[in-house]
Amino acid sequence: MTAERHLEDQAGGTYGSAEAAMGWRRSSAARAQLLAPLTERMLDLAQVGVGHRVLDVAAGTGEQTLAAARRVGPTGAVIATDIAAQMLALAAEAAAQAGLRNVETRVVDARDLDLEPESFDAAISRLALMLIPERARALEGIHRALKPGKKFAALVLATADECPLIALPMAIAARRAGTPQAPFDDPGLFALGDPAVLAAAYRDAGFSQVAVEATPLQRRLPSLAVAVQTVRDLLPEISQLLTHATEAERAAAWAEIEGALRQFNSADEIVTPQTFLIGVGTK
Repeated sequence: MTAERHLEDQAGGTYGSAEAAMGWRRSSAARAQLLAPLTERMLDLAQVGVGHRVLDVAAGTGEQTLAAARRVGPTGAVIATDIAAQMLALAAEAAAQAGLRNVETRVVDARDLDLEPESFDAAISRLALMLIPERARALEGIHRALKPGKKFAALVLATADECPLIALPMAIAARRAGTPQAPFDDPGLFALGDPAVLAAAYRDAGFSQVAVEATPLQRRLPSLAVAVQTVRDLLPEISQLLTHATEAERAAAWAEIEGALRQFNSADEIVTPQTFLIGVGTK
């Protein structure tokens, strides 16, 4: 097993657990509200339209999958892939509850996209591309699956400095675990946070007409307790980092995280800046 394959297995384990899937389900409403405009912009840039066949790579619990499925309508289809079966099960369940019969889920490693070449009208990936090891292989697979002239759009996090709600808790957990660089490694949450790095990844995979948009937001949470729970739900990496810590050490880490987030308290709510990037390229 290569080191990078081992990292992918770790990522699949981190996000593939039932606990991680339930955390993402708990936070789905708030996440959908925050990301809805960005998701629509991602779909716009990918030029997702009625009747299209869309590839959603590392789809997770599939909020953007459902948005794409609504756009393509009953004459179109969305193929949602992810290495985490638990996450995809929630995506399939959500599609069924929404009455969307044009969604298919496949448990697939993003580096091993065994798809018919030139068979998709658009491809998307939301908050996942930065976490994929051997990213070039994944991007080449996406490029291969697209029809000529069609587009791939991906939403990723900006730099750690621009995403403190995520970066600060991760840094605290990693320092306490003795691995202070872990949150800033590649693959990792901030690996594509520099627009130049994201654009280069597209170009290296053969995409043309590459562009990157940055969108700064204010993330608002009604209380410090909600902010801490949001971090717990969104970042299974923290539990992974603290696996070998004692119960007291884990409690101390979460107390420090709560203290760090307190700096963003404003008028009885927590307000943090958060910037996202959307990259797009054409085959």
